[in-house]
Amino acid sequence: MLHLKLETDPRWVTIAESNLEEILTDHAWCEQKAATNAITIITLNSDKEDLVTALLELAKEELEHFQMVHDIIKARGYTLGRERKDHYVNQLYKFMNKGGSREQSMVDRLLFSAMIEARSCERFKLLSERIKDKELSKFYYDLMVSEAGHYTTFITFARKYGQDVDVDKRWQELIEFEGELIKSYGTEGTIHG
Repeated sequence: MLHLKLETDPRWVTIAESNLEEILTDHAWCEQKAATNAITIITLNSDKEDLVTALLELAKEELEHFQMVHDIIKARGYTLGRERKDHYVNQLYKFMNKGGSREQSMVDRLLFSAMIEARSCERFKLLSERIKDKELSKFYYDLMVSEAGHYTTFITFARKYGQDVDVDKRWQELIEFEGELIKSYGTEGTIHG
């Protein structure tokens, strides 16, 4: 369903497990950024009522996920660290088409968002299957399901509003780019690292 070119090496879970405080902090900030991204898309496309309605719900859900991760951090006696830069997301962002029509920019932002959700979903699936911590295994399974829904939301709106854009071609280009990009990741205890 996710159409990713390259799956994460399962050894990444061992790296994540070796410093749960770090992975949870990074994850919390990923959720906050996802909420902010949804709000940015709303701001840029406020004339599309169905998109606004759907992304308001998505933003609320991402903030709920942020709170859930923060609650786990507190319950385990950890501290929410400072926000981290997400180099993977920053490199994906550079691939986005910043020029062109408003429609092209919107489609690229939606596809960029779908790709991040797809990779997060894939990572959460891996964590749910391989992490030894039973509480986190269930937590990441539930989030995997949610992220898959977000991926679908973004792809659906890109196709709906990208009438003058070859959305499937652009998505393939992004899949190819991400497939090469992700080869440099999977060695750090961060969600996309």
